[in-house]
Amino acid sequence: MTVIGISGSYGGLNLGDEAILTSAIEQLRAAVPGVEVVVFSRNAAHTRENHAVDRVLNPREAMKDEITPEVERLDLLLLGGGGILYDSEAQTYLREVTIAQRLGVPTYTFAIGVGPLKDRVERDAVREGLDRMTGITVREPSAKRLIEEIGVQVPVTVTADPALLLKPEPFTEEMLAEAGIPRGRPLVGLSVREQGAAAPDLTDAAYHQLLAEAADYIVQRFGADVVFVPMERADVREAHRVMGRMAVSERAHLLQYRYTPRQIIGLMDHFEMAVGMRLHFLIFAAITGTPLIALPYASKVSDFLSSIGLEPRATVSHTTAGTFLADLDRLWDHRAEQKGLLRDRIPVLMERARETAPLALQTVAPRAETAAKAAE
Repeated sequence: MTVIGISGSYGGLNLGDEAILTSAIEQLRAAVPGVEVVVFSRNAAHTRENHAVDRVLNPREAMKDEITPEVERLDLLLLGGGGILYDSEAQTYLREVTIAQRLGVPTYTFAIGVGPLKDRVERDAVREGLDRMTGITVREPSAKRLIEEIGVQVPVTVTADPALLLKPEPFTEEMLAEAGIPRGRPLVGLSVREQGAAAPDLTDAAYHQLLAEAADYIVQRFGADVVFVPMERADVREAHRVMGRMAVSERAHLLQYRYTPRQIIGLMDHFEMAVGMRLHFLIFAAITGTPLIALPYASKVSDFLSSIGLEPRATVSHTTAGTFLADLDRLWDHRAEQKGLLRDRIPVLMERARETAPLALQTVAPRAETAAKAAE
């Protein structure tokens, strides 16, 4: 039996990462019948309950002598996907990779994102870990550029985010009613995130005020209600801060953080437009052909916009309310055009996303053949 490990930011912390894990497991099971999937997760109970996995470990709680035997029995360890190699966290996420490489277990990145990486120690750790990889796939060109910039010699292939391959689950009218979202008026989805190590250039007041003005404009100009969609728990607090600055907050609704990625993709079908910051919020909108406008806070968002034929706009810190509201107005009037663009571009990205698993699994077959010959 083939045993494949997946290590990343899993455990219910972020819907984008959960979408990636769901997709990765589906692809592995489709490609390798009978595969045993072992996930290294930050919340083992959550992963065990919500994903079709065989074994789960929390490497942040387990000791090295507990992790080593689990890594040693793997035929392949996948790192990612998701944007996990960035300042303050990169070395932590490379822990199982380092153990695997010392044990001679092949390692492969699974359409990861990289950066920001400004700390010299983190850059050195990433370069050392990636240079010992059997292969590297990334989800965006900026990740490839950064990997090459820090001196990694292993060739890098740009594929696409695994979450693009997820199928939506219907978000029914009953679910909308249960969530307190009224019908009868157009709905526009909004996403906001907190400042953090993965988005160091954000400032609180600027983007809270900008999104509050945008939300008010959507209500007053388009006659729509706005629905804040948290992609992780911290987004709930940020949404409350934005709603607190709105003039017409009674027309704003906050979804609870309890839905699956597939359900959120299904929710996008109810939106006339999606406005926001989180990468996977935008990916979920694009999957369903929902017109979207982004407030980029990182290169990964700009890269995604470019990949679907949309011109990346200025980052949050360089965006003014006037220009953003004008862009909202323009998108509202040209929603049908963007729907057509997404209809053309998303299948292309999906095909690129399908390349990731086969590339990684090329590593498994030779290893399995070697083991079989040794047993003869």
